[in-house]
Amino acid sequence: MAGILVLAIIILAVVIFFFSTIEIKGKRISVGSITFLSGYFLSLVVFAFGLMTHAEDYNIAIDPIDSCYIPFGGKHIFSMLFYFIIFNISAFLIWKKGRNLPPLTLVLSLIILIIGAMISFAVLIQIGSHNTESLGSYKGDNANFFFLWTPLFSLFIAIYLWIKILNEEKNISQNRTYKNKFLNNCNRFLSQKYDVTIWAWIFLLPVFIVLTLILMLFGQDYNSLIKVFTDTTTWTFSQQTHPPILDHTGHYLCTVAAKGNPNLVKPLYIGKRHSRPIIVNRQLQIANAFEEMLQDFSPKTLRFIRGNYDKYGYNLSQKINSELGSNLTYILMKPLELIFLISLYLLETKPEQKISKQYR
Repeated sequence: MAGILVLAIIILAVVIFFFSTIEIKGKRISVGSITFLSGYFLSLVVFAFGLMTHAEDYNIAIDPIDSCYIPFGGKHIFSMLFYFIIFNISAFLIWKKGRNLPPLTLVLSLIILIIGAMISFAVLIQIGSHNTESLGSYKGDNANFFFLWTPLFSLFIAIYLWIKILNEEKNISQNRTYKNKFLNNCNRFLSQKYDVTIWAWIFLLPVFIVLTLILMLFGQDYNSLIKVFTDTTTWTFSQQTHPPILDHTGHYLCTVAAKGNPNLVKPLYIGKRHSRPIIVNRQLQIANAFEEMLQDFSPKTLRFIRGNYDKYGYNLSQKINSELGSNLTYILMKPLELIFLISLYLLETKPEQKISKQYR
């Protein structure tokens, strides 16, 4: 997270410097505009961080502790990236030049603003619901926070620039006069119609078809902008189901503790977990036997404990990479081991049999 913050600060500094050097109609950009643009670029950093933690396609079996499912279909995300790039180019051109753009360029830019606004609205709906119940005890996710800001900023940019062109077009039409009374009446009528934006709506579908054909040349489907939302799982428009999640039932701290000094942790044998060999000692046996017993007595209680332990215990265990760390973990886990053992002897008729069979 610290690295992300440092990156965000660097990007903001570059953005502020870049935009502070730009002049529009002979005037430097206002502080408000620089602040808004900095916020937009910061939202892109947050969005990218969300993609780092939610990066897997629907057909990949995941361990929800490590990653989660992406809200956009991986194969079709190129289409979204393409529209994102041309949206920002169009927005920059309109923001800098406004009504001074060549007519065709202006109309095309307005069309792309419309398409970008529609995609941004669809993204907001897509991330509005993230159903993680199928991920078991890992449900509950803050992904919405990461993906929310960029489409909101994009929608605001599109609406603001559209209004900017409307006002400029109206002023140009109202200030234009003709000697001929009939032409003046026509101009007054057209000034209420904002002809540039009307042309943008008229050519919206043809331009969209042309852009789709271009994307098809690069291997995208004709309906990629639909599939980018539907070829996903756990999100609002998702139409796919994911494979069973990877069962992360390991006792992480006990597992790393068993890798300590053999004279201290006393390994017993090499067991198997998810078809992988692990070192088993009595502490690990007792912890797993206690979980098995809790599953029999109260599955809901186990799900609650297991969910929290998976979120925090796994990450902690990943940081223990030395024999000294394993030794300390083993010693610190001793009080819990004693509690687990007493519980087994209080509630199980054959506690040692349950303990000895673990990971065999």
